[in-house]
Amino acid sequence: MLIVAGSLTVHPHDRDDYLVGVARVTAHAREAPGCLEFVQAPDPLEAGRIVILERWESEEDLRRFRASEGPTPVLPEVVGADVAKYVISSVEEP
Repeated sequence: MLIVAGSLTVHPHDRDDYLVGVARVTAHAREAPGCLEFVQAPDPLEAGRIVILERWESEEDLRRFRASEGPTPVLPEVVGADVAKYVISSVEEP
């Protein structure tokens, strides 16, 4: 399993436009084979911050999705990013 998580930063006045723009990308991702979770959501405390969370069954599934012909929205400028991919070796109940 893979997790892609972190945050993007946009200008605070652009955040809603960014999230509307990526809604179709989110729907496309959730239909992709191997996608377990795909969310881009507004941070409740920081006006320009967008929280990213993706879970994929495998690296192959993630690569296939990223190479797919999905929606290509015109989005506001991303002025910062702190996103990483985590390879998970086991999953347990909390």
